[in-house]
Amino acid sequence: MRILYLECAMGAAGDMLMAALLELTGDREGFIRRMNALGLPGVRVEAEEAVRCGITGTHIRVEVQGEEETSRDVHDGPEHSHEHGHEDEHPHAHGHSHEEEYGHHRHHHHAHTSLKDVEAVIDSLPVSGKVKADAKAVYALIAEAESHVHRRPVSDIHFHEVGTMDAVADVVGVCLLMEEIGAESVLASPVHVGSGQVRCMHGILPVPAPATEYLLRGIPSYGGRVQGELCTPTGAALLRHFVTRFGNRPVMRTEAVGYGMGQKEFEQANCVRAFLGESEGGREEITRLECNLDDMTGEDVAFAMEQLFKAGARDVYTQAIGMKKSRPGLQLNVICLPQDADSLAAVMMRHTTTLGIRRMDMSRYVLQRSTKTVRTAVGPVRVKTASGMGVQRRKAEYDDLAALAEAKGLSLEEVREALHDTGEL
Repeated sequence: MRILYLECAMGAAGDMLMAALLELTGDREGFIRRMNALGLPGVRVEAEEAVRCGITGTHIRVEVQGEEETSRDVHDGPEHSHEHGHEDEHPHAHGHSHEEEYGHHRHHHHAHTSLKDVEAVIDSLPVSGKVKADAKAVYALIAEAESHVHRRPVSDIHFHEVGTMDAVADVVGVCLLMEEIGAESVLASPVHVGSGQVRCMHGILPVPAPATEYLLRGIPSYGGRVQGELCTPTGAALLRHFVTRFGNRPVMRTEAVGYGMGQKEFEQANCVRAFLGESEGGREEITRLECNLDDMTGEDVAFAMEQLFKAGARDVYTQAIGMKKSRPGLQLNVICLPQDADSLAAVMMRHTTTLGIRRMDMSRYVLQRSTKTVRTAVGPVRVKTASGMGVQRRKAEYDDLAALAEAKGLSLEEVREALHDTGEL
């Protein structure tokens, strides 16, 4: 399985993610030509070599009408500030009151644009349907976050036109590179958000900024000694859209590593690292939730299990147990990804009678799985493959075998023989 792992030890910003992914492709000049040919109003994109803590990588400059936006971090009081290491991608959201969420150190004109306007710009670009869909989904997440911060409907949220083009360029660039790389699985580390405060046109905000904090809900993140805004709303939205799991880097055969550099020098190398390679299976972090039940019917337990699967549980199962007062009962177990545990615990509370849920964070060894459809003489059958750690297994999807057997008046064994005849099993 082709796997992409993003290391966010110094946060995530759209320009840094774009630069890290660009290094994986090896076609810097071609990509920059393509970005500048998109026709984004007033946008110019450049890529340059940059060194941080002795490491050489790529820094991407996104200029709008000849200027590159930067945010300002605040250190040791309101008078001590400096330009931060990530290019500003805050979309400058407003409600109808036009109270500015993020302000930056250049004079913006007062033209504003809505989410529909942004989507129209994206739809007009000469890119694939997938890139357009991904870019609009990412920007919808940003608009949702701003809507939450301002407590206004998404339809009432407007953005500074200049700042919006900066963010759209980052979003579209990352979506283009994701399509080109074609990773089957995108994973990432927990996200370092930084600490302290960031100076805005109308005041000072805490780090992470409110929109960033909203976008990172349910995603493992942490602060630290580094003072500054390390994760921006655009970076958080891109991670939320593309990443399927956050945790340690999995066992993988790395083929390429990309370094996307921020602008500022810190004691730590200010970069996002992207690892691209093949995974053969290995260890992953999971969470097990469990509770004991002795006052629910079998029908109610079955309904709760269905709701847990719909909510994203990897597995749900029960075990017979003896409880206090010699009552027979059952233990309900849920296996899930760590970032899904809180939401699944809420589903357990809602659909069962439990008063408490135990949580255990652990790791498990897994094989990489894939599914393909095989055409047989009696009809299509999905075949599941699991491989890695020196083994490979294949198994036909039972539901497909049963459906063909019933539809064709055959036995399960006859359908299996038709599948064997293809040489796929």
